[in-house]
Amino acid sequence: MNKPAMSTTLRLYDPTAPRGDAAAKAARPGLQLAGAVVGFIDNAKPNFHHLVNDLAELLQSRHGVARVVKRRKTSASIPADPAVIAALSAECDVVIAGSGD
Repeated sequence: MNKPAMSTTLRLYDPTAPRGDAAAKAARPGLQLAGAVVGFIDNAKPNFHHLVNDLAELLQSRHGVARVVKRRKTSASIPADPAVIAALSAECDVVIAGSGD
């Protein structure tokens, strides 16, 4: 079975990263969401669907996201299926893995 081709570039944004000074922040490219397709991987814990629905609405209304794609894992204790990862990678500009409780 052939594996689907994956993108060779992966950019991670760490929401816990410390704030830099203004010059350093200005030099970093920001994440541009206008026109983007954003994917969410729901980890199957309770309440994440509430959070992702609100986030999807905000991303579309305030940041110009073109479309939101949602996929749900079968269980929080196992990784997402490789086929789901490949499909989201091909379809989305940004994918957010989420957690809820």
